[in-house]
Amino acid sequence: MTTAHNTTPQYPFTAVVGMDDLRLALLLNAVSPAVGGVLVRGEKGTAKSTAVRALSALMPAVDVISGCRFACAPAAPDPGCPDGPHGTGGAEERPTRMVELPVGASEDRLVGALDIERALSDGVKAFEPGLLADAHRGILYVDEVNLLHDHLVDLLLDAAAMGASYVEREGVSVRHAARFLLVGTMNPEEGELRPQLLDRFGLTVEVAASREPDERVTVVRRRLAYDADPAGFAADWAAEEDALRGRIAAARELLPRVTLGDAALRQIAATCAAFEVDGMRADIVMARTATALAAWAGRTDVLEEDVRQAALLALPHRRRRNPFDAPGLDEDKLDRTLEEFGADENADGDDDPEPDGPDGGPDGGGPDGGGPEGGGQPPQDGGPEEAPLPPEADLPHQQEREVPQTPQTPEPEPEPETAPQGGAAGEKAAVGATEPFRTRRLDVPGLGEGADGRRSRARTAHGRTTGARRPQGALGKLHLAATVQAAAPHQRARGRSGRGLVVRRDDLREAVREGREGNLVLFVVDASGSMAARKRMSAVKGAVLSLLLDAYQRRDKIGLITFRGTGAELALPPTSSVEAGAARLEQLPTGGRTPLSEGLLRAHEVLRVERMRDASRRPLLVVVTDGRATGGPEPVVRAARAARLLAGEGTASVVVDCEAGPVRLGLAGELARELQGTAITLDELRADSVSALVRTVQGNRKAA
Repeated sequence: MTTAHNTTPQYPFTAVVGMDDLRLALLLNAVSPAVGGVLVRGEKGTAKSTAVRALSALMPAVDVISGCRFACAPAAPDPGCPDGPHGTGGAEERPTRMVELPVGASEDRLVGALDIERALSDGVKAFEPGLLADAHRGILYVDEVNLLHDHLVDLLLDAAAMGASYVEREGVSVRHAARFLLVGTMNPEEGELRPQLLDRFGLTVEVAASREPDERVTVVRRRLAYDADPAGFAADWAAEEDALRGRIAAARELLPRVTLGDAALRQIAATCAAFEVDGMRADIVMARTATALAAWAGRTDVLEEDVRQAALLALPHRRRRNPFDAPGLDEDKLDRTLEEFGADENADGDDDPEPDGPDGGPDGGGPDGGGPEGGGQPPQDGGPEEAPLPPEADLPHQQEREVPQTPQTPEPEPEPETAPQGGAAGEKAAVGATEPFRTRRLDVPGLGEGADGRRSRARTAHGRTTGARRPQGALGKLHLAATVQAAAPHQRARGRSGRGLVVRRDDLREAVREGREGNLVLFVVDASGSMAARKRMSAVKGAVLSLLLDAYQRRDKIGLITFRGTGAELALPPTSSVEAGAARLEQLPTGGRTPLSEGLLRAHEVLRVERMRDASRRPLLVVVTDGRATGGPEPVVRAARAARLLAGEGTASVVVDCEAGPVRLGLAGELARELQGTAITLDELRADSVSALVRTVQGNRKAA
């Protein structure tokens, strides 16, 4: 859906309060679209979408060929444009489009739809453009980009990498240019992005609501004023918008004349190497960002401060090694690296230590007075009566972020720590998890129809073809052989006289495909006193952390229930955020009795609610326990009854047996039989365990 030509004026970009890093990142992309877009991470209600939508009004207009649905430039039309060849057609100027990609969009809506019936019968490429065509030479905005379906992510990756979109349908193909500024917003609590898509965003910024009362008051007043009179509010800020639009145009004009010296380029390369980012894209993005910062400041030389700010914007999201790592950058290490390699260059005498700017000194600015921080700052929060921000203002610096460390292997001593003051009786302090490992895949039996993923067998839009059927609604993937077979007997009756096949809509058949789906993996973790030995609980947490990582890789939703003492707690409602699951697990204390039945009954209730919310996503219950049941009256009987309740509803289950020691009671195995599920030990959970048997839920249920 495009937002151009909306009758209600957008909220002005210059009226956005705070969020200096976000505004700067968006403005740098407006100056140099080659930077590669922006990923905006932050909690809900922080005006992420408002700022992004306001950017489109600041972008310069584009010249397009009249009547071309693919926004071809008159000076250099796409030779492969489906609407071409254009000849000497007229040209027109139009505002830069901002196209929004809904999370639930179909593949045809994104890349366009091909009329298969006309293509087969008439040989005509009747093509209806999709959102990628609409976004060409504009902005493609994806709100909640982390919730986008995998197959749409793959299409976005291809288009972003090649600058073109391809539609392939059984030998009939259409190609068109698709170069756009990719902007995404996301709430990390709802799940993380795949690394491949994360790397496609040039810059990333973290946003959070201000904790300053005065600033929050300003936000509310401006929003209320805009809601009461959007046109009047926009008019009040028109002068500031025009000034900023002019500065963007001036920076764009200056950009080709900006020089990236060898000293700055060496600092960029050294910084990327020091932070061990993968590939070379980070170096290229940093170079483009630093150049854009210099142009934004009105200078023709890239300074060290530009390189530093470019690193803060371009590197944090490229340093993640697993989904439990939060984006971040050690600024002290960054400063040391810049100082070391800057000093080396100057000591060698290869470069002039003084900048080449018009003012000739390290504190001098560019022609617009850019300060020593290099790059300037986006407009501040002054009202309409204030003068526009002068370009000599300093660059905003990102606040230091603490980078969570991967949980380390616990100390060897077995004595648990005492409970914190005010903790429950018998409660032990939380211990760290062992290093995660690659786990065996645990499947849900049968054939599902849930969201695309990588765990259990399912009928999906993508995967291997297993048959054909009449289209149910719009035609998806054509099954060519079945279509020809359906049309062949009717050719004489339809008066076929040439070589072409006479095809009717009733002849069309779509492919039935089998792939894999993501499931709801609900963890029920025993945190009772019997699990509290330091080494034992660390191993259990390491196993659950490994399963969480597996769930992330297989596109599952996860939930976490813990039980100890007298009851069970839903520590994490079902979500796509494995980061949240890992955080809850790390803070999990242990101690008390083992109310196993309460944990199972709580799982039954959670699954009942989730079935009403999303009936197509099938659950997999993973119970992590030694099988002891000691809480409440008749704990063993109640636990068996709760297990049979879950089994009666067909819930696929796995029991991870955490019993240790030379004498084993086999209680976890008994629980698995009541659940009609599978029991595996911690050792058998490892994918690389030589002695482990290859067991799945499906195989166990068939044997039962």
